[in-house]
Amino acid sequence: MFWNKVARLYDLFEITYNKKVYKGTGIKVAYFINAEDEVLECACGTGAISVSIAPNCRKLIATDYSEGMLKQTKKKLAAYNNVKVEPADITALHYADNSFNKVVAGNVIHLLPNPKSALDELFRVCKPGGKLIIPTYIYTSQDSNKFGIGFIQLLGFKHNRKFTEESYKEFFSSYGIDNAQYYIVNGRMPCDIAVISVEK
Repeated sequence: MFWNKVARLYDLFEITYNKKVYKGTGIKVAYFINAEDEVLECACGTGAISVSIAPNCRKLIATDYSEGMLKQTKKKLAAYNNVKVEPADITALHYADNSFNKVVAGNVIHLLPNPKSALDELFRVCKPGGKLIIPTYIYTSQDSNKFGIGFIQLLGFKHNRKFTEESYKEFFSSYGIDNAQYYIVNGRMPCDIAVISVEK
């Protein structure tokens, strides 16, 4: 699996190529997390967002499909006793309905062949009145943006769609989600954070 192979070097690549966004996304996501929240994070990767969430919430379950990525997350979050790190498939989560106040899924939607199945699961496990927080890298016309993607494609990276700021909004609208708010973290490859309120 691609993600297992790159897990140990992933942070180094991101920090070298896109540090401002890589660090800034976690900080911005943590802004929406409260001290009493029980949070599920899907596709946590190496824990880049997790380390910003963990100090802000009552409980965090950080999950990923890749065991290699989870090993890196466990190292990064070892100091937190309110965190559990475990494997999970974002399209078939093993958690009960209405289990979490906040559900985070960072930089994964563009990788999925059937993102609707993931969105359905995120909504299912989020409590009414809670929020889904879905950061995703967006594409621009910048040459540096193209260079970074070209490099990781050489390593075997594959994605199912490329979002622009506009097409990311259209993606959610196409599933009838019309209450999303969007927050851009600017940098070499920007990240667009969709924050969706789950209705009571």
